[in-house]
Amino acid sequence: MDTRGTAEATVVTEKTEKPEIQILPYTKIVGQEQIKLALELAYIAPRIGGILLNGERGTGKSTAVRAFAQMMYDSLPVTLPINATEDRVVGGWQIDELMKSKPVPQPGLLEEANGSLLYIDEVNLLDDHIVNMILDVTSTGVLVIQREGQSEQKPVSFTLVGTMNPEEGGLRPQLLDRFGLMVSVKTEKNEDQRTKILDTVLGFDKALSRLRAGQSSDYIKEVKHGENECKKKINAAKDNFYNVDIHPDIVIKCVKLAKDFEVEGNRGDYIIALAACAYAARKGEQDVAKEHVAAVAPLALQHRRPGALQSNPWTDEDDKRVKEILSGE
Repeated sequence: MDTRGTAEATVVTEKTEKPEIQILPYTKIVGQEQIKLALELAYIAPRIGGILLNGERGTGKSTAVRAFAQMMYDSLPVTLPINATEDRVVGGWQIDELMKSKPVPQPGLLEEANGSLLYIDEVNLLDDHIVNMILDVTSTGVLVIQREGQSEQKPVSFTLVGTMNPEEGGLRPQLLDRFGLMVSVKTEKNEDQRTKILDTVLGFDKALSRLRAGQSSDYIKEVKHGENECKKKINAAKDNFYNVDIHPDIVIKCVKLAKDFEVEGNRGDYIIALAACAYAARKGEQDVAKEHVAAVAPLALQHRRPGALQSNPWTDEDDKRVKEILSGE
């Protein structure tokens, strides 16, 4: 969704009357269904790993990520700055105590994000070594901290979301492959859809103005009810995820898809199957069907193909190929 700076504001809540940061609610976001799907799948099945949102500026990438974190974790995501050092990411020492010759550990951003969402804006501008280290922790769920010749391991789990604008440079294929899912985000061209987007943002601004003026509004109550229902549904899908069965025939189709799209290695096969299971759980179903695989194939395959970011990542022809492979014997 194309929501810009107006999507963030300071609100006075009805109960506490204290200001808190609010963004356009997740359930109010118009469009960008692929972004929402990827966020929900990665939450339902954490082993999918990170999500990469690749697209133009001003397309609502950051707004969608922050809104999802606010709804699912009741807080904004932990944001990793572009100039972050390794110590800031994995943890180091408290400088003030170290200057007193007292080595006191300082938790890093990965620990701060434990049980929440870690957000990296412009991940393509971050040092490759740092990106690779974060992706290692995302896939293994283990943070290894080395201090003074000692190694410490800590269990860490978070949803990783990185955004990038391809005009500002890309990521190496090795790093692209480490992101479980990728969404190609484009500016909405349809005028009716753009009108809905604008109306939604203007309505949000108006509701905030009324709240700040002390006027009563049903907007917050409506939002809270909608987000509670959405959160409940996503959590139910996560609880049901490991009860979903995937038939051997579907597993074979996942492998054929990865092979046909010239995906190197085996990670692509695994991610398609994993995401399809998460999609089935999201739909409240117990068995993975071909349509579940078709729905997640673009997210799992588009960035793993040769030269993925140098051309249109996914086309109607690619969708047609997916359907042909899934329908074939």
